[in-house]
Amino acid sequence: MVSYNDILKATDGFSEANLLGKGRYGTVYKGTLENFAAAVKVFNLQQSGSYKSFLDECEALRRVRHRCLVKIITCCSSINHQGHDFRALVFELMPNFSLDRWIHPDIESQNRMGTLSLSQRLDIAVDLVDAIDYLHNGCQPSIIHCNLKPSNILLTEDMRARVGDFGIARILKEVASEASASSLSSMGIRGSIGYVAPEYGEGLPVSTYGDVYSLGITLIEMFTGRCPTDDMFRDGLTLQYFAEAAGLSGNVMEIADSNIWLHDEAKDSTNTENITRAKECLAAIIQLCVLCSKQLPRERMSTSDAAAEMHAIRDAYLGSQ
Repeated sequence: MVSYNDILKATDGFSEANLLGKGRYGTVYKGTLENFAAAVKVFNLQQSGSYKSFLDECEALRRVRHRCLVKIITCCSSINHQGHDFRALVFELMPNFSLDRWIHPDIESQNRMGTLSLSQRLDIAVDLVDAIDYLHNGCQPSIIHCNLKPSNILLTEDMRARVGDFGIARILKEVASEASASSLSSMGIRGSIGYVAPEYGEGLPVSTYGDVYSLGITLIEMFTGRCPTDDMFRDGLTLQYFAEAAGLSGNVMEIADSNIWLHDEAKDSTNTENITRAKECLAAIIQLCVLCSKQLPRERMSTSDAAAEMHAIRDAYLGSQ
């Protein structure tokens, strides 16, 4: 465990220059602790639920160890210089930041180095499903992430994915006890608008199917470049319906993120074989996404089946190059 002064020094006094991002319960800074680069999540303890989020994240991270999950280094439970409680978690720093920065690059950075190729997206998708499959099926009891979205997926130096932010994660045995205590109505909706499973809005308990829904939405966004909260999605049109309609009509190439075609592996539009391979891959991806993001939980694909299918899609595309 590190001290408040260690965190203060590491982040240069919580300098704006070191700010990486802000969430519901805290702020993340870049810092240097004992000569290694770290990401420091400082909890806003004035925000209702922050203490619980800190404890939940500690408990979830204590139970997990997987190559596709962000690695926690240490924590801080102390008092700041004003005499107030202070809580922080220290993680390994991901040099390529979060996935949403790569799916939605700023206009000035839209170049070949600032976007993701189809192969990179497939590798990231495989890492993502492996992480969720591990949480659901490799942990006892299972852990439900509850907040899967591109901003919570971080990228390593070699552009592989690490799932982070377990601040509202639930351990399955806790879900059962909460349900029996009828405390779900006071918990609020778990997740982020656009990614949260629809049944959570009806007060149903969290489940692995909720994560599968968020996985489907995240994958659609990753391969189309469209966010579920974009202005075009209104009056009954959703990102899921948009993707499903394109898949059924065979128009997956029209909805694919145009940045994919900036890369050497895909930009040769005169090569019929390349186009066919890319179209078959994207069609399979969209079909998988639609099966994951069905409105009714029991109609969704299981986590293990989604992981197996994602591996098969990636391997088929890379094997045909």
